[in-house]
Amino acid sequence: MTLLQNILKYNESFVANKDFEQYKTSKNPDKKAVLFTCMDTRLQDLGTKALGFNNGDIKVVKNAGAVITHPYGSTMRSLLVAIYALGAEEIIIMGHKDCGMGSIDVDAVKETMKERGIKEETLDILNRSGIDVNHFLEGFSDVFERVQHNIDIVYNHPLFDRSIPVHGLVIDPATGELDLVHDGYKTQQ
Repeated sequence: MTLLQNILKYNESFVANKDFEQYKTSKNPDKKAVLFTCMDTRLQDLGTKALGFNNGDIKVVKNAGAVITHPYGSTMRSLLVAIYALGAEEIIIMGHKDCGMGSIDVDAVKETMKERGIKEETLDILNRSGIDVNHFLEGFSDVFERVQHNIDIVYNHPLFDRSIPVHGLVIDPATGELDLVHDGYKTQQ
């Protein structure tokens, strides 16, 4: 049986048994916050439970490395929508130790792309058109600096309400222990 077939089979019983009822909540976060974090599998449940949140408490935005790559990209848009449309009143930006984006080998990723059918010509076209593929795929060396960099992007965004506190944390994916990078209450305007 394929993964999709397993998902659909499971879902039939999930709906039939009304297991969904334990997850009912509104679209607005009960704790009026949005968490931006990494898509790492170790943070699937740990990333919210270690902070004391349950289903419905917060909005969660994730991507590879918890990196805001562009001030007008989908991550920043999600954070702004959480504030202006969904009632979030605080932002938590949380990176994690031992992040795959902290040690990503861009050349190895590009080689894997080629092995899966992406042509060198495609990479060349992207580079010539102004998209630096190496920069697009690169990670970071210091998760604490990356979290602070993300906070700076948010605070300096022209559409951001600077009265909203933006907190910075780094979580240990093995234990859930948190390191404070930035207390947003101290810079709230």
